[in-house]
Amino acid sequence: MSVHCAYFDAQRCRSCSDIELPYADQLARKQLGLQKQLADWPDLHWLPPVASAVRGFRSKAKMAVGGSVESPTLGLLDAQGHAEDLADCLLYPPALSIAFSPIKRFIGVARLTPYDITSRRGELKFVLLTLAENSGELMLRFVLRSREALGRMQLALPSLRANLPQLRVISVNLQPVPAAIIEGSEEIALSECQHLRIELNGVPFFLRPRGFFQTNQPVAAALYRQAQDWVSHCAPTRVWDLFCGVGGFAAHCSDESRAVHGIELSEEAIEGARLCASEMGLPKLTFEARDAAAQLTFPVDGCPDLVIVNPPRRGIGGDLCAALDSSSVGWLIYSSCNPVSLAADLRRMPSLQPREARLLDMFPHTSHSETLVLLERG
Repeated sequence: MSVHCAYFDAQRCRSCSDIELPYADQLARKQLGLQKQLADWPDLHWLPPVASAVRGFRSKAKMAVGGSVESPTLGLLDAQGHAEDLADCLLYPPALSIAFSPIKRFIGVARLTPYDITSRRGELKFVLLTLAENSGELMLRFVLRSREALGRMQLALPSLRANLPQLRVISVNLQPVPAAIIEGSEEIALSECQHLRIELNGVPFFLRPRGFFQTNQPVAAALYRQAQDWVSHCAPTRVWDLFCGVGGFAAHCSDESRAVHGIELSEEAIEGARLCASEMGLPKLTFEARDAAAQLTFPVDGCPDLVIVNPPRRGIGGDLCAALDSSSVGWLIYSSCNPVSLAADLRRMPSLQPREARLLDMFPHTSHSETLVLLERG
């Protein structure tokens, strides 16, 4: 089955570079490319790939703001600052896309001038929207150049809430720098609640405005179930989850008897992870805010039996690979969004042999996907 996109056909948006391919061919191409990257391990057992829905699968929208106060656009800006409105993009589910019109009206009511790249004038740069698919609740963030519009926004918030009652979290992110970065370091709360509750597989997660959560929630649920299945099979008593984020893997792999410890640099993410552990009533599920990439030693006493890593695209790097390779860790579960860095890291850990792997298609119509690999000390 292939998907027809008017934006792509008119060359107004080319983000979904593979959308003209039938989806089965997309999935087969990704699987073949991944197997080539991991060809050094011919005995690696491949589980069937996890497919995605081909439309309506994105639970997050990162929309550049263009146009004018009276007629704003939400979508893309080209190099010349020309705005392309993508409010009808087929990747967004109805529960997300219905928010765009009320947001545009709010931009007009609050007199939020879209930022102009060329002149470096204006205030509103991006609108960032996240959906909790289990509840339909939304997190809305406005990326502004300065605080100039805050007063007008606060006055106009009641009308926005009336038009969009699904809003749970509202905030402003300040990004004053004229550079190609989406958000800055300062977040200003406009709503009393600053956690979006997202539930996957019956596990609650609490996402704060600057936190990360997977874009494709159904495939993320499958990712966590696969890791959960491997952990149950390995039956470790102690698990460490490095780069744990809001605790997705850790929470799925914890129970009343197993000690699971998550490590993540972001204190906001750790705050959400601890809320998850508290709601689940799991005292042996603990979290710590520090740099997981700096975990260069594993204790002899109390060493984890199994470690989970979910690093950014650059991978875990040589130092952490060396520490894992020389440790007594019996199993490693590696979640990767980059097959190149994944293969490089696996080569750095010859004592841990890849046994089983699975492709999970988080990003249909593109060349990107997620890979989960189970390694065992050989």
